[in-house]
Amino acid sequence: MTDIKELAEQWIALDKNETTRNEIASLLVSNNTDELERRLRNRIEFGTAGLRGCMQAGFAYMNDLTIIQASQGLASYIHRTLGPGALKRGVVVGHDHRYNSERWARLTAGAFLREGFVVWLMRGLVHTPTVPFAVKRLGAAGGVMITASHNPKQDNGYKVYWENAVQIIEPHDKSIASSILTASLTPPPSSAWDADTVEGHERCKDCTADVRESYIASLKSLLVSPPPPPDPTLKLINTSMHGVSHSILSSVFSTLSLPAFVPVEEQKEPDPEFRTVGFPNPEESGALDLAMRTAEREGAEYVLAQDPDADRFAAAERQSDGSWIQFTGDQLGTLFGEATMRRYRDGGKPLDKVAMVASTVSSKMLEAIARKEGFRFKDCLTGFKYIGNTALDQVEEGYDVPFGYEEAIGFMFGDGVRDKDGVAATVVFTQLILTLRAQGNSVNTHLQELYERYGHFRTSNSYFVCGEQETIDRIFGRLRGWDGAPRTYPTSIAGLTVTSIVDLTTGYDSSNPPTYKPALPLSSGHMVQIRAKGERTGIVLTIRTSGTEPKIKYYLEGSGSDPKAVDEDLEVVVKELGEVWLEAGRWGLKKAGEK
Repeated sequence: MTDIKELAEQWIALDKNETTRNEIASLLVSNNTDELERRLRNRIEFGTAGLRGCMQAGFAYMNDLTIIQASQGLASYIHRTLGPGALKRGVVVGHDHRYNSERWARLTAGAFLREGFVVWLMRGLVHTPTVPFAVKRLGAAGGVMITASHNPKQDNGYKVYWENAVQIIEPHDKSIASSILTASLTPPPSSAWDADTVEGHERCKDCTADVRESYIASLKSLLVSPPPPPDPTLKLINTSMHGVSHSILSSVFSTLSLPAFVPVEEQKEPDPEFRTVGFPNPEESGALDLAMRTAEREGAEYVLAQDPDADRFAAAERQSDGSWIQFTGDQLGTLFGEATMRRYRDGGKPLDKVAMVASTVSSKMLEAIARKEGFRFKDCLTGFKYIGNTALDQVEEGYDVPFGYEEAIGFMFGDGVRDKDGVAATVVFTQLILTLRAQGNSVNTHLQELYERYGHFRTSNSYFVCGEQETIDRIFGRLRGWDGAPRTYPTSIAGLTVTSIVDLTTGYDSSNPPTYKPALPLSSGHMVQIRAKGERTGIVLTIRTSGTEPKIKYYLEGSGSDPKAVDEDLEVVVKELGEVWLEAGRWGLKKAGEK
């Protein structure tokens, strides 16, 4: 094992950024070996989401050196894999407003230029879906977006798109990681640290205006026809959560003749400090409080929200008694999926050639709608890298895929962007409001009508904290050997009979004899999904580990004709899951929120 002081000296020799070089040098002088170990021993992991982490000096964090090395490795891999033609096709590089984002986009562009690529460098702030849209429009060989989405202010990230304009999946992630390690053996040239030289380079192209115009035009395909009548009484409040959506959304609403929204002034401008929110994620409790107060002051009924890089969308509706309903990701997915189905059906298009996609931990209500209305439903592993690629697979089979979603407020519309898009979701939701108001209806009352039509689907998602990997392995090992033999899983939970087991860790699907192989790809962590049924309700329960946090997450959904019975059964299932299946008391597991 390399001595930690030697690693520190390697860093000091490589890093030409005075600030981060001095961070490590100071730690070395003070002989702070524990901190040096934390920062230098392990390299920040390149996974299927690219890179994401805290901005600090060291191989384990986001900084100039790790960005340059990642870009050198990625550029080399794309060149080798796609051939010389990839150089002319080029790569798209964009960035948001976080600290270092613009600089790192330019350092990334510089690495690709040194490899011989054309670089389509987006000027100014863009929302994340701009990059995959540009990759597809330009026929580029790949794309990089510098963003950490809704992470805290101290984080940043490096998101990679392949030539199909979808986030990378296996085996590209591992091959790129290997290429980065190889690239890191050669010190970057001194020019790698100059972020300003890319602007004058003959192969650094500016496509920003054309891509923006084309992107806005592409959203017209999401509008219903004929359009719902305008409603001068409608007031909308929008928050960009200190992110990048306000500018692009204002242009979109104006171009598409959608009703003007009132921005939350305190959160309108891009701000890397995220000054008014503890955690810049519209899903988080309290994140929309300021927007709701603005709505109450303005007399508005709806709050619309995008996360800081505008790839996610959230919404809330004020009720007649003044209370607010903030729609969950699954509720929005149901509303969007049903509206998309209706638009196809009313337009006379055959539903039997339509497919919609959702992650396997999302609600099964869209699956129920598909079964009743006659379109195809496909589920896939969690993450838009899988949703986007599953959509492309369905297109290859001759299906039109107009919609896909995951419960973490991510929604994909049409074929322009095979990734989640908060701006597109805002457009579709606004149209839905107008359509329903013209019928004398609201979004929430319409949602309740859908429950009556397709069944009441209720979710109860949370997690248990468990920091010991050995304990996690024992818990899942017990589930897989319930009766003391392999593949003997529990047969009931809370009085409901287990009807199927899908184990995406070991590769077992009880409903698919004789091979028992699951249709979904295997998970890198523990992941088990069960379906169970009782007299009143049915449930789908997915238990999985987190790749980034010390948690056992569970995604639980119940369905049935009686919403009260569904709620009652879910409560009992959660209790038995913790006490009996996971043995929370024995292992000292703490449920979310417990101290």
